[in-house]
Amino acid sequence: MSPSARTRLESTIDALGSFLTSDTFAYILKRLLQGLLTLFLASILCFVIIQLAPGDYIDTLRENPKISPERIKQLQQQFGLDCTWAVQGVQKWHLPEGLSTPVCWTGQYSRWLGQILQGNFGTSFVYNRSVSSLLWERVPATLLLAFSSLVVTWAIALPLGIIGAVNQNKLSDRVLRVISYIGQGFPSFIAALVLLIVAQNTTPLFPVGDMTSINHEDLTPIGKVVDIVWHMILPTLALSITGFAGLQRITRGQLLDVLRQDYIQTARAKGLPENKVIYVHALRNAVNPLITLLGFEFASLLSGAFITEYFFNWPGLGRLILQAMQAQDLYLVMASLMIGATMLIIGNLLADLLLKAVDPRIKLGDA
Repeated sequence: MSPSARTRLESTIDALGSFLTSDTFAYILKRLLQGLLTLFLASILCFVIIQLAPGDYIDTLRENPKISPERIKQLQQQFGLDCTWAVQGVQKWHLPEGLSTPVCWTGQYSRWLGQILQGNFGTSFVYNRSVSSLLWERVPATLLLAFSSLVVTWAIALPLGIIGAVNQNKLSDRVLRVISYIGQGFPSFIAALVLLIVAQNTTPLFPVGDMTSINHEDLTPIGKVVDIVWHMILPTLALSITGFAGLQRITRGQLLDVLRQDYIQTARAKGLPENKVIYVHALRNAVNPLITLLGFEFASLLSGAFITEYFFNWPGLGRLILQAMQAQDLYLVMASLMIGATMLIIGNLLADLLLKAVDPRIKLGDA
């Protein structure tokens, strides 16, 4: 090994050792352990809420005269919905008969948790396929739509919020406030309906339905990218309208609060350029609450697009999870809820780390 390569290796090892012994690593490890406990408690709560719904997936099959009782029993055993052993256990211990249902839930939850610890999310009742494969087929499309909406929302809302704060009570600020009020009054499903009407009246300018065209496979690589982006325009706008309006108002309010601080007035009195005062001193301190908000938005990436996906027939998780809930597809619903809870934990952790990076005065133990 050459001396330069050895030096680089030693510096890398030293940096890794410093990180592993740092307060940041200890904080990350602590939060991850807390996250595991949170996921465990959340899984119990979600499982109980799902089970409180009347009936189960097998009840819909019993209504089909073509399915024999023997087949029903086989499916109950296959999906872990057979509670005969639980009822027998209750009778054995001479417990009230009404306790058989909670005992059955405990057995089903234990079976599901055991599969999770083995890296198996179970098998979907409706699709008769592994839940993992179903999710990985749909997650990329949902993440693509959600990330594009996140980028568009922040790229538009931040500059407009800054313009509104800098020009407080002027014509531009009043116009932007009216736009934000209108945007907040448009729920995502209303925005989706309006955009669908626009697409219908401007056809074939904006494609609606699916994320690719019929001739997608015949296009060049660049053409395929353009085709997907073209199909994303309307769903992305539908997702971005409400979020953009709220974020614009928050940015404006936070920046106005910072601009009233004494140190900003001192910076101006010293003759610093206004742009430097706003973008270096004021915006840096106003951005902290926005970073916290970004952590929550990261958590909602997979769930926030459900309604929009339904209206625009986007092949993401939205329609899949909606169908699973209607059919009481237990394992598929539980997997989607756990993914949402995991992203909430990760989003909050990333927000804390970003806050520490932006403002070194923040202590992670207090974040």
